[in-house]
Amino acid sequence: MLWNLESVFLSESELYAEYELDIRELSFNGGMPFKTPVKVSAKAVNRASIVDLAVAVKFDYTAPCDRCGEKTITTYDYSFKHTVVQALVGENEDDYIEAPDFTVDMNAVVISDILLELPSKYLCKEDCRGVCQKCGKNLNFGDCSCNLQEADPRWEAIRNLLNEE
Repeated sequence: MLWNLESVFLSESELYAEYELDIRELSFNGGMPFKTPVKVSAKAVNRASIVDLAVAVKFDYTAPCDRCGEKTITTYDYSFKHTVVQALVGENEDDYIEAPDFTVDMNAVVISDILLELPSKYLCKEDCRGVCQKCGKNLNFGDCSCNLQEADPRWEAIRNLLNEE
């Protein structure tokens, strides 16, 4: 959505927008985790010829847990704030969104905000125990009968040196 903020830039006013952004075709982390559209609400407010942009998004994220592989769905609710200016002056250009024609590509802003905010490790729950290294059983549903005390044979030579002392 291209959002024209000319009326906000030229007067002490506010502008609101609500829409749904369909990013179901967006590939992320090897899959397509966005199964429903993202609900977006935005507010633009003029503050001395600088526009403060507040964006709130809500969406469902579907992905396998990085530890146990179970498919999970999490609803995320994020809020972001940006400063929109007509022209960039100075060194801190990354801190602002430039809108020389008074227009902001809201879809690009929302997608980049979401992708930067998502966790790098996706877990089904904070204390996920993962899977057994030997048999692959999901340890969240109970322990397995594997003996994990067996030593890796590649470390046997070092173990023998330590035991000789």
